[in-house]
Amino acid sequence: MATTIRKVEYFKVGVPDKAGEGARLLGILKDAKVNLLALTGFPRGRRAQIDLVPQNATAFKKAMKKAGVVLKEKKTLFLVQGDDRVGAVAEILDKLGTAGINVTAVDAVTDGKGRFGAILWVKPKDMARASRILGAR
Repeated sequence: MATTIRKVEYFKVGVPDKAGEGARLLGILKDAKVNLLALTGFPRGRRAQIDLVPQNATAFKKAMKKAGVVLKEKKTLFLVQGDDRVGAVAEILDKLGTAGINVTAVDAVTDGKGRFGAILWVKPKDMARASRILGAR
């Protein structure tokens, strides 16, 4: 299977940087039967930021609102999925770098069975151009 790259919406959530907060947030989504395509979390000052990529943004926002979780404005990132091979992510980053587009963050993982996935961020001003370069849908 070829590598696919698509633009997807994501939402930032700020939570206290303490044990159990990620589980609490994901429990809300589990109870609402909201599936995630990706997530990443990291400390940000004295809090933590969790970026969530829902499969269904409408259901996600409804669940978050019902739980009283404050969402930041939606943003866009690239979701990459494909067959794992040496240099798969390097090729993508090289295309963007050659075009002068800075990747502000990237997370990638393999499933150990021959597939990989990645999420990558570029600045909003570069999103349309990066999308064309990568052939994102």
